[in-house]
Amino acid sequence: MKETFKQVKSSRDILGFRIVSEVELLNFLYDAFPNRSRNSVKSILRRGQVSVNGRETTQFDEKLHSGDFVTIVKNEAAKRLGALVGIHIIYEDDDVLIIDKDEGILSVPTDKGEYYTVHQQMMDYVKHQHPRNRIFIVHRLDQDTSGIMILAKTEEAKNHLQNNWQEVVPERTYLAIVEGDVKEKEGTIKSHLLETRTHLMYSSEDGEGLEAITHYKKLESKNNYTFMEVGLETGRKNQIRVHMKDLGHPVVGDKKYGAEGNPIGRLGLHAQAISFIHPRTGRNIRYEAKTPTAFKRIMK
Repeated sequence: MKETFKQVKSSRDILGFRIVSEVELLNFLYDAFPNRSRNSVKSILRRGQVSVNGRETTQFDEKLHSGDFVTIVKNEAAKRLGALVGIHIIYEDDDVLIIDKDEGILSVPTDKGEYYTVHQQMMDYVKHQHPRNRIFIVHRLDQDTSGIMILAKTEEAKNHLQNNWQEVVPERTYLAIVEGDVKEKEGTIKSHLLETRTHLMYSSEDGEGLEAITHYKKLESKNNYTFMEVGLETGRKNQIRVHMKDLGHPVVGDKKYGAEGNPIGRLGLHAQAISFIHPRTGRNIRYEAKTPTAFKRIMK
């Protein structure tokens, strides 16, 4: 096998590699960590632990060239450094935090005790400001969905937002890339959702389950993919993913709900914008997240 790199540095916190022939970043990482699972290797990249020539990157298909220097911050070092991994703060005040979450980051830990979750990292963040501070998850995004989330910094703010969700959160807009050319320019999908014992959501045929309403608008079709804007009237588990499957156009990368391929190396679903009435001031606030680079690339 052709040699693509040489390890030139190993310290308590950092590994350093010199690239000797052209290779894509993700393939280099697979070769550099042959004893780790592919998901584990991808997580190193998603968490912002990789830098190329001193520049942090999370771009899995970035081309590395001969002479490039790649540094990787070890997992334990990343925890000690206290940096937010896969989370970008958009807005913060005494009551709420608005963040942009990368795909691959859990909203809350499972029984496996993951560290790099939204809840754990943001709890560490607010406690660094004051040991008595707390953070509350108001709503969740699927692990493989990126985008905007609202967090509460007080229990009062959390209860106000959750108990009055339909009234105080008038907009939740997603961007989705789905398989195939969607013919309808816009439409609404309504169904009732149930969950199997294996945690697969589906639309029931007899009206049992929780009502789910999704509005969609076609933005662009290209290369047998469609770029869509999706609005949630309800917020059920996996709602958009199920409804896109029902439409006959599953979200790209969503093998669980019928997708055939994964051209962007991730799930093609992103929480783009949210508006809400502030629990203290009563002002209507709206924030948008950046469109993921992978979304832009596939629609070029």
